[in-house]
Amino acid sequence: MVPAEMQQMNIAFVGGGNMGAALIGGLLKHGWPAQSIAAVDIDERTREHLARDIGVRVYADAGPAVATAQCVVFAVKPQHLRESARTVAPLIKAHLVISIAAGIRAGDLSRWLLGHRRIVRAMPNTPALVQAGMTGLYALPGVSGEDRALAEKVLGAASETLWVQNEAMMDTITAVSGSGPAYVFYFLEALQHAALEQGFAPAAARRLALTTFTGALKLAAESADAPEVLRARVTSKGGTTERAIAYLERYSVRQHIVAAVAAATERSRELGDELGRDA
Repeated sequence: MVPAEMQQMNIAFVGGGNMGAALIGGLLKHGWPAQSIAAVDIDERTREHLARDIGVRVYADAGPAVATAQCVVFAVKPQHLRESARTVAPLIKAHLVISIAAGIRAGDLSRWLLGHRRIVRAMPNTPALVQAGMTGLYALPGVSGEDRALAEKVLGAASETLWVQNEAMMDTITAVSGSGPAYVFYFLEALQHAALEQGFAPAAARRLALTTFTGALKLAAESADAPEVLRARVTSKGGTTERAIAYLERYSVRQHIVAAVAAATERSRELGDELGRDA
């Protein structure tokens, strides 16, 4: 449950799209009062959805929402963050600012907010949409323990959280857990396609692949054993699994996955450079 002192705090979400709505929904499920949450979005249909289906206050202009808030969450697309931040910068005083915009470094956001330093950068992932996400967090030096706790409450409402002390590690978090669901879906897609090629109907192929995947993940999550130990238990000598794993190893699939994550990490750094430039 949300501590009583936090329930009295107003939060403004600048951006009410999928991820912003997921965080708002998570907060409400954890007992945060709807009247203390405001959402800002330029899209009228998004505002109507947030007001009608979720029950929070909505605004087309960020000014009123930010002026009455103690915490501001930027949930806009990365390419829109600079403009959004500069628009509200004169209103940002003692606010805790949380940004979930991928790639934007905290120092660049601080510059756009006229030197404001009470900033937490977050990298959530799409499973937050079903309250099962993972979020990396980084705070600028000087952010208080109370602010860190609040950031954990906001992001933890829809995901698990992991703090990093070095902001450069946020690029790795982006590559591993931010992009990670796509890797999982890619493998799931391949497994489903394999079943289709072996003659299964689409619905059966999807069920085989999806249930196998979710079951294996549940087993891994609930086991104290490392993934390689769990894999070895399935891989009987001379059996079908051994042959499949040998094929994957022959074509260096493991190394390619590691290299793919390294490539995504490098791209995250590049995006930080590109998106952090002043126009």
